[in-house]
Amino acid sequence: MPGREFTLECEQTIEQPLERVFEFFADPKNLEALTPPWLNFHILRCSTPAIGEGTRIDYKLRLRGIPLRWQSLIRSWNPPHGFVDEQLRGPYRSWIHQHTFEDLGGKTRIRDHVRYSVLGGALVNRLFVRPDVERIFAYRQRRLYELFPGPAESATAASSSRISST
Repeated sequence: MPGREFTLECEQTIEQPLERVFEFFADPKNLEALTPPWLNFHILRCSTPAIGEGTRIDYKLRLRGIPLRWQSLIRSWNPPHGFVDEQLRGPYRSWIHQHTFEDLGGKTRIRDHVRYSVLGGALVNRLFVRPDVERIFAYRQRRLYELFPGPAESATAASSSRISST
């Protein structure tokens, strides 16, 4: 089925207060800091000076050597607890990424829930897309721990990710 949807769920805890972590995610320039260098990712333009509901962000990147353009819309904005971005134009049939942030008393739990579908369905997802998405989010989690350092045992115990089809 070409319209089949897949999900990615990641969770990690950062040793920083909620407001500081959300402030980092609210700055579109920081997206480049969380994106693996092999994607050659760059923001081209942001439709508003500060991110909020309705903001459109245009990017360019290279995936498996293929140059791509991507446009995201901030579908919802609820500082400092979360936001949702949705691909309007890009490599996926659909991509909706929900970011949530939970205050843990000086620490912040970050959760990502992504629903996506791809041309070619389950086979293309299993062979190409899922490994790339897992690798990108694993890199993102490592970078967050580098940018917001805390005890090493907390970093390994608090990180988890799962990709499933629904």
